[in-house]
Amino acid sequence: MENPANLNIYKASRTIKRRENTLFNALRSIYEDSIFVGEISQLWPELPLLANLRCGLWYSQKFHSTCYFKSTDGHTNNWSFNTSRLNLHVALLAGQKGGCMIVDSTRKGKRFPDSMSKTIPIWTCVLNRAIWNYRMRCGLAGTAEKKETNNSTERGDSISDSYSWDCSLHLPLWVSNTERALIEERLDGWTKDLEVSGADIASIALSLNKPLRPLWISQKTVIWLNEVPDCDSWDFTPILLVSTSSPSSNFQQRTASEFSWRYIAGAGDDEESWARGLSPNLFWKHAYDVISSGPDMCNKKVADIIEKDRVYRAQRGENAPQISIKPSKSSTSSGRLPAEEQLDLESQFMNIDEKSSDNNSIFWLGESNVAVGTTQLAKDESGVDCVLSCDQESNSLCSKESEAYLNLSIVSSKFDRSSLLRNLPSAVNFAKNNLKKGQKLLVCCSSGEDISICVCLAILMSLFDDRGHFDEGRSFTERRVTKLELRRRLVFICQFAVNARPSRGNVKQVFNYLSGGNVETAS
Repeated sequence: MENPANLNIYKASRTIKRRENTLFNALRSIYEDSIFVGEISQLWPELPLLANLRCGLWYSQKFHSTCYFKSTDGHTNNWSFNTSRLNLHVALLAGQKGGCMIVDSTRKGKRFPDSMSKTIPIWTCVLNRAIWNYRMRCGLAGTAEKKETNNSTERGDSISDSYSWDCSLHLPLWVSNTERALIEERLDGWTKDLEVSGADIASIALSLNKPLRPLWISQKTVIWLNEVPDCDSWDFTPILLVSTSSPSSNFQQRTASEFSWRYIAGAGDDEESWARGLSPNLFWKHAYDVISSGPDMCNKKVADIIEKDRVYRAQRGENAPQISIKPSKSSTSSGRLPAEEQLDLESQFMNIDEKSSDNNSIFWLGESNVAVGTTQLAKDESGVDCVLSCDQESNSLCSKESEAYLNLSIVSSKFDRSSLLRNLPSAVNFAKNNLKKGQKLLVCCSSGEDISICVCLAILMSLFDDRGHFDEGRSFTERRVTKLELRRRLVFICQFAVNARPSRGNVKQVFNYLSGGNVETAS
């Protein structure tokens, strides 16, 4: 260990932070914040609860869906409206349910992360403007028809009027006027980017009767329980942004029964640095046991849970790499919760669905006969004829006929900047040989969110024309691939695979492949 006399203030603060950021402190903090999320969700039970990946996924036992709004898109002087993260399913869901709640947190002592302060407000404003432009291009006939169906109330007519559609930028009060002005200068350009991306604005326009608008709720927000407004009473579709973090300080000493612990704001962030292989789904399945184990036994309890889950997955033929966990001894006193508190915790966790899964869907990409999903679900899917697996390790799917199964060991661009590029020719050739026989193809990877999405992007660009018809690549050889066209196809995929999160490095490899680049150009 480094001599304390040689530590500067920065290194000393980092050392203290590492000591305080123990596994038990993080999980106990997540549990405490999840109580707040549950209370807010009960105020508007009709609104679906969404987790903003990945941090928000820790803060509730059950979410209706997930979304992916990055804080970096809202950082000062780095504002962005990214067409590869349109989250159109959030707008459609909000239109169907009358609004939605999005859960996230932040470590930095702020009340809200930048994803909620600026990224989502920019997103709602750009969508509102695109919808307004679409309605104006369609003329007032569609609006008149809606007025006739909604003429039972005068208020309904005013909401349906395109001219009353709110296209202004709604930001929280703590965003400066200077920053607001700089963001507003870019809104028209972002709206054009959305309109030319190929996104299905028409479906969103039909789904939303009122414009989207963000509202911010934190642990310091005052809500009078006898005056909770009804969502239908608002003249907008609410996107409730629920920040779980307690903003008073990063670390707070708290006491629970026989032991004390430190509260960590935004504990769910950067899970690789503290979770030791534990996932949100696995945590909530065993939350009572983990929380009641105390600081000293928490690491061992989590290690046992992870190992049992690994063995269970391995017995089912799933990819279950062994995780080495280094135990650490907490300096705090140990102890178990008293019987009264144990019963209270147990009653809250007894309804957890033991069969729930983080990835439980296979997404068919329109009428292309191509689907994308996780490897875990691939072997149980009966509606596919052939499987293209992008996992590093082969699995039980290899028992399929060789012509109907291909395993490509593709790793993330973080570890190999040309792994995807090297394997795309084999992937596209396999897809071509099977699709021309009229077979249904499933492309899968461990997460179903990144590598498999990019492989599907390469397949659709290489083997399908602009109208989405399979032509074995004839139209591809006659045109020059542009980044705009690549973004349009990616938007098409994301309309169906709502959990898609392709990394920039992998998308670049797809573009290099389509534009004739080789391995050297991508490295």
